[in-house]
Amino acid sequence: MLEKEGKIRIPSGCAISGIFSKSGKCMSGEKIIRSIATMHDRSNGLGGGFAGYGIYPEYKQFYALHIFYDGIEAKHDTERFLEEHFDIINLSKIPVRKIPEIVDEPLIWRYFVAPLPTKLSASHLDEKEYTGQGVTHINSRINGAFVFSSGKNMGVFKAVGFPEDVGRFYRLEEYEGYSWTAHGRYPTNTPGWWGGAHPFAFLDFTVVHNGEISSYDANRRFIEMFGYTCNLLTDTEVITYIIDYLVRKQGLTLEETAHVIAAPFWSTIETLPQEQKAQYTYLRKQFSELLITGPFSILLGFDGGLMALNDRLKLRSMVAAEKDDMTYFASEECAIRVIEPELDRIWSPRGGEPVIVTLNEEGKKCL
Repeated sequence: MLEKEGKIRIPSGCAISGIFSKSGKCMSGEKIIRSIATMHDRSNGLGGGFAGYGIYPEYKQFYALHIFYDGIEAKHDTERFLEEHFDIINLSKIPVRKIPEIVDEPLIWRYFVAPLPTKLSASHLDEKEYTGQGVTHINSRINGAFVFSSGKNMGVFKAVGFPEDVGRFYRLEEYEGYSWTAHGRYPTNTPGWWGGAHPFAFLDFTVVHNGEISSYDANRRFIEMFGYTCNLLTDTEVITYIIDYLVRKQGLTLEETAHVIAAPFWSTIETLPQEQKAQYTYLRKQFSELLITGPFSILLGFDGGLMALNDRLKLRSMVAAEKDDMTYFASEECAIRVIEPELDRIWSPRGGEPVIVTLNEEGKKCL
């Protein structure tokens, strides 16, 4: 029997929130902290985190690697690897504010890097694949080092703690970006640790997720055949790799990707017009191992956009809203109203129906 909220388990626990400016207007991290803090009771202090896009304009042509280290030896091993394969433009500790709510922090460093031209040419890979393989190498081969963010002009900030405390710890009010996502974690069957907090990131993709992935083993076995390694001890990690594989490597659109991971039922596909029926049938058959089952709502951040998606039965809550050029997503309406009381439109997206927002022509100047 389930206990009351806050004691044992919240069946629909975890909180997600997102803010996006189509015109590329930069917002400090203070807004997203206020939004996620409203849903404090949906998490239990075992994980919180944020992703911001457009936050490093002075280094926007370089990959920003955010790395946790368990100790100095892991840092030395990682920097030796980076020096062999990348040009390190700048490196520093990520600035933090010491607060009593966040404890046992690892070493947290940031590197702005570019692939070494000679190594990139010899690899016969494109720049993103080369960088992605470098990230995978560090996370899989260097003990005590975890690259938790690796895109351009964006960054992930996460820790063990309630999200509002994590935001204060990382001093997010000092960053400005056109897109922010946030997560408050309530782990049910995976450990709470710094690397396992959301968002999960790979290159410029970031995912925050509320729910459980019952298809995790099948999804993981398939995706690991293509060079990915799931080593962060939580089911959500695989979603990020699936999206990277489908969009970057297979060339699917975000809409097509949504129709793979939250595919319509066969009975629904049978009722569709012939052209649409053929497309959905192909996607279900071609990528059947990448159907994600179980209750979920996710926010996918990417370079220049944001996508919200529920499982096809909509077993987790998700609210969307608009005001002028701004788009908002959250697990609860209150998380939107606290930062924008007067909305032009508010709705609840249907299960399996992606809501995708991207920068307009003015906003693309941020890229």
